[in-house]
This record gives sequence, structure tokens and C-alpha cells, in this order.
Amino acid sequence: MNHECPGPALPRARGPLSAAVTAYLRGAGPLPRAADAEAAHPYGDDLQLALYVCYELHYRGFAGVGPEHEWDPGLLRVRAALEHRFLSALRADTPAHDSLDDALAGLLVEPVNGTGVSHYLRDEGELWQLREYAAQRSLYHLKEADPHAWVLPRLWGRAKAAMAAVEFDEWGAGRAERVHARLFADLMTDLGLDTAYGRYLDAASAELLAVVNLMSLFGLHRELRGALVGHFAAVEITSSPGSRRLAEAMRRTGAGPAAEFFYDEHVEADAVHEQVVRHDVIGGLLAEEPHLAPDVAFGIDATGFLEDRLGDRLLADWRAGRSSLRAPLTEPVAHSR
Repeated sequence: MNHECPGPALPRARGPLSAAVTAYLRGAGPLPRAADAEAAHPYGDDLQLALYVCYELHYRGFAGVGPEHEWDPGLLRVRAALEHRFLSALRADTPAHDSLDDALAGLLVEPVNGTGVSHYLRDEGELWQLREYAAQRSLYHLKEADPHAWVLPRLWGRAKAAMAAVEFDEWGAGRAERVHARLFADLMTDLGLDTAYGRYLDAASAELLAVVNLMSLFGLHRELRGALVGHFAAVEITSSPGSRRLAEAMRRTGAGPAAEFFYDEHVEADAVHEQVVRHDVIGGLLAEEPHLAPDVAFGIDATGFLEDRLGDRLLADWRAGRSSLRAPLTEPVAHSR
């Protein structure tokens, strides 16, 4: 039985790969050849959007696209080719630490004079830049923690219990109004943004798509479970100080109480999660599967590599006084409270 999905509309294509994938999902054309992925830029708009569309079929799907496409054999072959191009480039391009201990130590060091996006937004960012930042990040935060859930069936013992405990917190600890995706939607409301799931896909940069795609890539492959744990560690360990700076940015610009609360919540929660992830998720995983230590380190390093690329893009655009989005935001949306 073919039921239509109530998800967002399919995005506008950004090149031949994404054009063919979206046309196929509309029933309006053939899939691209798997070999075509090898000629595409691994971090470029076309490949990253095509891969994002393939992955989104495993989450909420797209309006007018039947759920049977999630396991379409031809589409999976194309996705595998896109993943191979992306993952091969990451393995070649990511600066690697010598060991997992070194990779973890790097996450724990806060530079005295930081120059990243959260520092910029705290010190000199304007409200329009905070709105752009939230619009881009919404592609992950409106499904926050979902990509990491794929790893749960692939863990056991201490690692599984600890990972489930952290995910439980991310999903509101049983309270729907405290689910972090809901809190981010409230932040978007304060910033006058449309809270519809996937609303800003057409506007998001290739660098942001790559950051989100990395989570799905690691999560959907059992062989990459160690890399997914590394990614999760990178996110949780670095979240608390970054969230503190972003909360200060929200307060300084008068963004609103929900905008402040989202990041204040992450300062407190992720300070606890950082300890659990390091000692119990990673520690428990390696107690059972010590051979996965290099994969965990790769997950940490690849996350940093792609986040740095995104940060460089955002700061270059903002410092030049231009939008970081493919389509600049409209005036703030009026929301009823």
C-alpha cells in the first residue's frame, strides 16, 4: 500500500545528482548512475543535497513521496555511491590525531582567545546572524538526538545503558515539552523563524548539509558505530562551553527567553553528559571492542573537520556583511503565544 508522507516538500535541486534523485522520487525521471557520484565534489552542494534527501527518507520523508522509497534498491545503490565518495574524502582530508586519547584531550582544551562562531556571536554577532545560525542548525536540532539513536541496537552493556540515559535526557526525560527538538522550535519562535520541519533546507549551505549528513552516515552503518560514538563525544564534550557563549549572545541581542533557555539548558545538561559519554559510553564500548578505538578517534576528528569548514563559511560571510544562506531570510514570522 502506498501512503503519502506528510513531511516537507522535496528541495530544489543544486546540480545533476540532486536533480535526478528528486525527479525519481517524484516519479518524473531515472536515478543518476552510481558512477556519477565519483565526479562530484564530495563536500559540494549537489552531492550533499542528494545524500541528505536519501537520508531523510529514514526520518520523516517528504510530502508526496511514498514510504516504500526508504528501501528502494536502486536508490540505495545510488546512496552507497554518494556515501563512498563522501567517506573516502573524509578519510583522506581529515587531520587525524595520533590516538584516541589525543583526540579526546583536544576536545577538553578551551583556547584562551577563541575565534569560532560561538565566540563571534557572543562578542559581536547581530540578531540577523543569530537568526541565520538557528535556521541552518534547525536541520539537525529539529530532530536532535535522532541520528544517534541508530547506534543503540549496536551497543551493549555499560555503553548501551549510558548512551540510552543521555538520549533519554535529549528527548525530554519523558516530558514532551522538554524534548530538545521542541525547545529549539521555541527558540526559533523567539527569533521569528518558521518552525516547520525541514523549512530551511533550500536555504542551508553545503557545509551545514555535510555536518548533518555525517551523523546519518555514521548512524546508519553498523561498521561505523565507533565513529558515531566519537561524533557523539565531540558534540557532547564541546557543547557546554559553546552553549554558554550562545546563551550570552541571545541575552545580549534580546533574542527572547526561549532562545536563551535552549542554550542555558545545554550548558547544564551537556556538562553532565560529557562525563557519561567519556567514561561510560566510550569506556564501555572499548571494554567490549577495544579495536574500535581508531574509529572513535576518526569520528571525533571528522566532526571537527566539518564543523571547522562550516564555521569558516559562516564567519567569512558574516564578516563580509553578507548572508550565509543560499536564500536570505524573510522578515520575522509572527507567532501566536
